[in-house]
Amino acid sequence: MDIIGGCSSQLLASRIAEKIDGRLILAEFKTFPDGEQYTRLLDAVDDEVVIVQSTPTDSDFINLLQLIDACTDAKITAVIPYMGYARQDKQFKDGEAVSARAIARSLDVSRVITVNIHEDSILSYFNTRAESLDATNLLAEHLLDMDLPNPVIISPDKGAIYLARRAAAVMDADYDYLEKKRLSGDTVAITPKKLDIKGMDVILIDDMISTGGTMAEAIATFKSEASSLHAACVHPVLTENAVLRLFHAGVKDIISTDTIEKGVSKVSVASLIASAL
Repeated sequence: MDIIGGCSSQLLASRIAEKIDGRLILAEFKTFPDGEQYTRLLDAVDDEVVIVQSTPTDSDFINLLQLIDACTDAKITAVIPYMGYARQDKQFKDGEAVSARAIARSLDVSRVITVNIHEDSILSYFNTRAESLDATNLLAEHLLDMDLPNPVIISPDKGAIYLARRAAAVMDADYDYLEKKRLSGDTVAITPKKLDIKGMDVILIDDMISTGGTMAEAIATFKSEASSLHAACVHPVLTENAVLRLFHAGVKDIISTDTIEKGVSKVSVASLIASAL
């Protein structure tokens, strides 16, 4: 099986190729002075190709489309570990584009594999077989190896509590979610719904960390009570000053997967994707 790594997922593509003993295809990427992307495969591809490319930016999406077009005669599996625009998954106001649907419909491939997509309902937008893999257990196993004395897993809201529940099952730990309570017109308290975190090793977990705002608020609130504070996510979007914001708030470390390749990507989803392939 031939494996092609796009601009944003070259390391992950290499890891997947190693796991499945695939042939890594070399590609050339350039940007013209006017900003247009250029993509060229430097090796001939066989009948079956896997393209690995996260799309955190518009140019990454264009790169994915170009790679697909360069493999027109092959059966293509598009592995999109992190799919940009997935948070625009429905129409919230009249006249809005459902951007996740627009992205999904534009991909002319035989199969799509994603990791912890924002909403599973997005999978129905693709015109082909599409699935979302869950990397929570991989994160939890890494957290377990950290040997924290008193871990507790907390999600930033009730909607993400499924992540905390799954990680807690692997780690044999308690879990909870954060609840915001308005104390006055300009004061809001962020606290766990049920658990007392005093003296605990708190792990805040979410599918993605974008600006880090909610986590930073919680970390700043908890640091006088918790023994240690850690942030974990599948997708390290980490826009603007998110990393500095979290460490400034008091987090001890940030742990993420390599769906987006960042300095905090300590857990690889290569084995998860290799198994699906």
